[in-house]
Order: sequence, then structure tokens, then C-alpha cells
Amino acid sequence: MSKSYHFWISGCQMNYADARRVATELEKLGYEAAPSAEEADVVVLQTCTVRQQSEDKAVGRLHQLRPLKAQNPNKTIAVMGCVVGVRGNQALEEAFPFVDVFMEPSTDGSPLLAHLRQGEDWAIEEEITQQRHQWQDEIALLPANQHGELISAPVAIVYGCSHACTFCIIPQKRGIERSRPIGAIAAEVRSLVAQGVKEVVLLGQIVDRYGYDVPDGPDLADLLTIINDINGLERIRFLTSHPSYMNKKILRAVANLPKVMPQVEIPVQAGNNEVLQNMKRGYTREAYRALVHQVRDIVPDAAIHGDIIVGFPGETEAQFMDTYHLLAELELDKIHLARYSPRPGTVSARRMVDDVPEAEKRRRFHLIEQLQKEVSTRKMRPYKGQLVEVLVEDRHKGRWRGRNPQNKLVFFDDPRELKGQLVKVNITWTGPWSLSGELVDPAPLPKPVIAQPTFIPLTF
Repeated sequence: MSKSYHFWISGCQMNYADARRVATELEKLGYEAAPSAEEADVVVLQTCTVRQQSEDKAVGRLHQLRPLKAQNPNKTIAVMGCVVGVRGNQALEEAFPFVDVFMEPSTDGSPLLAHLRQGEDWAIEEEITQQRHQWQDEIALLPANQHGELISAPVAIVYGCSHACTFCIIPQKRGIERSRPIGAIAAEVRSLVAQGVKEVVLLGQIVDRYGYDVPDGPDLADLLTIINDINGLERIRFLTSHPSYMNKKILRAVANLPKVMPQVEIPVQAGNNEVLQNMKRGYTREAYRALVHQVRDIVPDAAIHGDIIVGFPGETEAQFMDTYHLLAELELDKIHLARYSPRPGTVSARRMVDDVPEAEKRRRFHLIEQLQKEVSTRKMRPYKGQLVEVLVEDRHKGRWRGRNPQNKLVFFDDPRELKGQLVKVNITWTGPWSLSGELVDPAPLPKPVIAQPTFIPLTF
């Protein structure tokens, strides 16, 4: 009778990539996926700690697993990810003694595998060791994708982070920056493609710093060039970039490589220079504005996404309005918006006073939220009447759902099985967050003409 595992995953796409890596190793030992923790022999919690709410959710889930362990002492419980961190978490281990294994982020699962092998004879152990050596450059998918369920897959290319923003806990939890060898990344992508994946998302805490830790080594543009040549792969995306490290070589790769999608994630976080300095971001609002111009000059059809934190310690109303006006001017395609909350252990939590009231943070959040809805509504309108290429991901509420090259959600109706296919859709409706249209017969696909905002210098 085969044994099974179940993953509970929260947080960023890097966590999903890490979980898949551990699941790969479990499959090599003969484990299969189970639909629930109750049915699994091994339960793994992949945790996030970027915000207190994320950490609280992981702790709550652990409390829910305690009775399952009590009912079945042979069930293995493992916790991995940022809640554990690269230095471990003694307080967590003491609070949850029923957990069998704690693993740091970006692990290959070795501590868990060692725990599961206890009691096996040496012959079996030797055989597994030999197999692991043979498989060292091969990456498998979660079993669900053996049925082609996963169309777009995350692939970690650089672990950790060496650029410590004052609000961020990630460097402490994931350790220093470490770039993966190009050969290992390419092997993983080939394996994913062989199992039906059509798109890969290359991941890093600062993805455009790929290769910086390897003297005279390849950079992100070099990696994109190699991955672009993998047969069967349709699309490549990468995130998240940092404005200080995005350069012309990377942007030219986006512009010239047919499989690299015209979408870049370059978080701005704030639009006031003093706040940016307090965040230790390493650039100014002027530099960020110039970068957005450069992206649109080299990749005219690019969609630009950004991150914003409102209510950072000391942020005045005037400084917030600098952010508001910068966003109104640049008209980014999408904003990931967050209210500042202190994370224990970060510089901002130790040295700065969280002095912006929660009600004020919410007000600022909603102001930018409303602004971005208006911006997105305007930027989506030119798609109406355009023929766009869509990679079909799944069905949602009875309709097919996919994304165009700029990562815009597109919905359409069709009775056929189209999952994983590239199709052409004539857009008949536009909204702030998605598009809707009608499937058309194969035909030459004209490049959509998407209007870009006219930049007007603003005086503040």
C-alpha cells in the first residue's frame, strides 16, 4: 500500500516552487499526493512570514494539526519556510513539540527524508542514495500535473536576498543571495515542459540580481536567452525585480526573445525620496520615473506592475501625496498595495515608530486603490476590438480563463477542451481587472495596439 503526502502552502510563488521541490523528493521515495491532511501519512506546512497575519495563519494551522497527530502518532508533521527561517525557530519548536521536522526555506527536504527513512535497511538506503545521485539534475512536478493540471509553473532561480530593506524580514528568514546554476534551472524547465507546463515564472526575491553572487557568471538576460530556446515552452515571465538592478540588457532580452512576455514587476514602494531613503530602497522617485520611461521605450507594449506600502513610519500626508501623484502620472498597469505593519526583527520595527494611525493607513490605501481602478479601467479600454493571444489556464465559473502576453486575465466561452492551448480571442468587453471576448478561428495575429499614457511633468 503506497504512502501519501499533503502540502498546505501559503505565501509567495517562491513557496510553491520550494514545496514542489520537496514533493519531488517524496515522490522518489514512492509517496503519492493526498487530497487532505487527514488522509495523508506526511503533512507539510509551507509557511510565510512576510506579514504578521501570514505567520498567525501558519500557527493557527499547526494548532489544527495537533489532534490529527494525537489520533495517529505515526503521521509525520513537517514545517518549512520563512516561519522557520535559516537559523531555525526555537520558540516554534518548543510551542509545537508534536512536529517531527522543521526545515528552512528553499530546502531540498533532506531533514524530512532522513526522518522518513528511519528504520529502513542499509540496502534500501544505499539504493535510494544512488537514485538521488542519478536524479540530481532532474526535477519532477507535483503529481497533480501528471494529468496536465498545471499550465504555468514557478521556478526559483535565486534564493535569499542580500538587499535588506528596512521593512523586510525576508533576508533574515531566507538568508543571503544564492543563484542556482543555469544547467539546473534549464533541466527543471525541461522536466516541467515534458509534463505539460507551457509557461514558467522565474523567481527571486530580487530576480534581476540573478548571477550577481557569481563573479563573471551569467546574468538574468543570459538565463532568459537559454530558457527561450527550450523546445515546447511557450512563455517565460520573471519576478520580482528591483528598480536599481533592472537594466537595458534585461529589457532588450524582453523585447527580442519571443517567449519572454512583455511584463515587468518593478516595485516602487513609495513616491517620496525621504520615505524611500528610510525604507533603504536605494533609488529616488526621479530614478524610478526614468526607469518606467526606459521600459516603455525599449518594450513599448510592456505591462508594468509595482508594489506600494502606505503608512510607513513617519510618512506625512504630503509624502503620501507624492506617492499618489507619481502613480497618477506613470499609470502603471497593476499595483500590489499593502498597509505597513511592523515585523519583529526588521530595522523599521526596531528603530522606527509606527506612528501612522491604522485608520489613516486604511484611508490612504483606499485612495490609491480607487486611483488604480480608474487607471486600470482607462488602460484596458484600448483592448476592445483587439485580437489577443491567450494561454488557457483553467475554467472559472463555467468560462475559460487565461492570460494575454501582458498578463491580463481574459475570459471566453467554448465547449471544447482548450486547457493549455494558445488561442486567439477577440476582446468584446473590458473592465479594470479583466477582459472578456470571443474565440476566433486560427488566423494571423496582429499585434495589439495599446495606447500608452502621455507623460506630463507634474509640479509638487
